[in-house]
Amino acid sequence: MKPPRLSVLEKIGFGAGDMAVNVIWSSMALILTFFYTDVYGLKASDIVWLMLLPRLIDAFADVAMGMITDKYTTRWGRYRPYLLFFAVPFGLSVMLVFTTPALAYNAKLLWAYATYILMMLIFTSVTIPYISLIGVLTEDPQERLSANGYRLFFAKVAAFMVTIVVPLLAARWGIQHLARGYQVAMALMAGLATLLFLFCFFTTTERVKHKVDDKPLLLQLRLLFKNDQWLVLAAVCVIGTIGYMIRGGVAAYYAKYYLYGNLRGEENMLSRFLTTHSFFGKLSGATSGDAVLLSNFLTAGVVASILAMVASTWITKRFCKVQLFRWSQVATGVLSVILYFAVKPGDVVPAFILYFLLSFVVDLQAPIFWSAIAEAVDYGHVKSGKRVAGMSFGGISFCQKLGMSLGGGGVAALLYYYHYVPDQIQSAFTLTGIALMLSIIPGFFHLVMGLLMFKYRITDKFYNEIMHGQASKTGLSEDSVREVPVA
Repeated sequence: MKPPRLSVLEKIGFGAGDMAVNVIWSSMALILTFFYTDVYGLKASDIVWLMLLPRLIDAFADVAMGMITDKYTTRWGRYRPYLLFFAVPFGLSVMLVFTTPALAYNAKLLWAYATYILMMLIFTSVTIPYISLIGVLTEDPQERLSANGYRLFFAKVAAFMVTIVVPLLAARWGIQHLARGYQVAMALMAGLATLLFLFCFFTTTERVKHKVDDKPLLLQLRLLFKNDQWLVLAAVCVIGTIGYMIRGGVAAYYAKYYLYGNLRGEENMLSRFLTTHSFFGKLSGATSGDAVLLSNFLTAGVVASILAMVASTWITKRFCKVQLFRWSQVATGVLSVILYFAVKPGDVVPAFILYFLLSFVVDLQAPIFWSAIAEAVDYGHVKSGKRVAGMSFGGISFCQKLGMSLGGGGVAALLYYYHYVPDQIQSAFTLTGIALMLSIIPGFFHLVMGLLMFKYRITDKFYNEIMHGQASKTGLSEDSVREVPVA
């Protein structure tokens, strides 16, 4: 029997959950390192370990959370209750991270570690169940892909809001009270995230249930490592996330120092126009030209990503989603090289155009990746006869956090290597490093990501064959392979 289609409201509700998640993800990828160096006042050398250690700790928490979701279920389902119970703690933890205490340097560093670790642990407690939710909403691959299209569209809307509201609202408080401005702006974002998680809880339904055996940890790991397609996705996740974190983490520095700090001629006129006449300029009170240019630059990338979500959903209805994944990442590597050589310090217009194009192409794969995880879980079930869902999603989240840790630490380490000093005119050596971090360095990771996807073979056709045609060859009945709807 054909699985039921998801309603538009449920897809929106599912997307609202990722919109909440991306209040954190976008903040970490786009503004957190910049906040710690230029607002909070930490040294780049200290931020290296701050970006590495909490995320590594949290990465292991992902595995534990995956096992918990495999073991327990409630009358609301296996995954949805966590959206309800952790919504408020999630919002509070975000606000604490962006609070700058009036303490001595070492005490501030300790506060940064404590609040960041707390936020990441709560982040895990809600995001592991959330990313697992798609596997129990529907068993239809196209519906999963469509739902993930909604999800990633709303995720980019969250990023759009973060890039507009946070730096510009913070700028309204003035340079002397910038830390207070960031706290208020992120408090608003955190409150919104709390409401979005609750909306996701109340508008989604877990229709599909799996019989999850109580498997020892070592057995689950063994089953995962036998799933060759899951291993491909895991490697892609780590490598791609490193690329995303490096490019996203340096984008604010690129706008503030490489573009605004070196404005020339007509670009300088453009900046003044944006500051005094645009919506962004009015929102910021036209008090900080660098904040306006920074926000415009980050927003250009996010708008491109939003359009990529829409385009990807349309393209994958007509062309092979795996091929789109592969070649979009190869193209990202090529565009990254062009961006580095075509844009010189102060070249605002070509920088905006190429960054917009790059951000569009790189995110064409995003809906495909997140729907592929659920399909890789089903593939592993058919291959081994045993289902490892929670550990599979927890493992991918572990890989994402590992990539975030390495990428975030890499941003701080590279800034330190290139002699970055906050709020000063940067040297030519530093500007070259910032340009490389936005272009060629992350472009290399995306190129490797695309090449790895040539080893991934679960197309829609292949998926339908293994789920319906090859189930009997494994000794499993079709009903035991497919998800069973909840009565």
